[in-house]
Amino acid sequence: MARPKRQDARRADLVQATLTAVSERGLRAISLTDVAQRAGLTRGAILYYYSDLDELLVEAHRAGVERFCDARDELIAGLADPRAQLAAAIREGLPDGPDDALMRLLYEFDILAGSSQLHDELVQTMYRRQLATYTGVMERGVTAGVFTPSLDLPTLAMTLVALEDAYGLHIVGGNALMTVASAEEAMRRVCRELGAPVDGDAPAETA
Repeated sequence: MARPKRQDARRADLVQATLTAVSERGLRAISLTDVAQRAGLTRGAILYYYSDLDELLVEAHRAGVERFCDARDELIAGLADPRAQLAAAIREGLPDGPDDALMRLLYEFDILAGSSQLHDELVQTMYRRQLATYTGVMERGVTAGVFTPSLDLPTLAMTLVALEDAYGLHIVGGNALMTVASAEEAMRRVCRELGAPVDGDAPAETA
């Protein structure tokens, strides 16, 4: 009865070892040997749980989507005010800092988009989830009468995803000129200026 739980725990350990290896070596250079060394296992032991490196990377990416998309959407669903939802979407969509291994993996997949069908599918899935999160928040804000966006909603959502990804990439890339706080504030200001004030912000003044 305990065996499935042990297998789940071992798989979780392998995902974490993969994240660590990607953070240290990059997605282009990572190998099963790298993961095995960090997990304290042999390559053969890893192949007992995953058929190859790509399958393990897909699992690591799935873990990233769970944290980045599922957890964020669940948090947003628990907030009644669309302005608070937008604040949460921005805050939770940015990396914790330069050492955020999970976010680094997701951005590494973005960089490799176009190199294989696997990478393309994973990147597109992530992008659609990001768009859906911001689009949903904006639609609820318009319906509630608290947002009066100056852009159409698809363009506004796409813009916020682009800002989220661009700022996030600078953060995990170690750009000392970009902090989590400054990125969050910049996104809040853009939203406010475009007619979608974030919780705690005053709406932009109109001429």
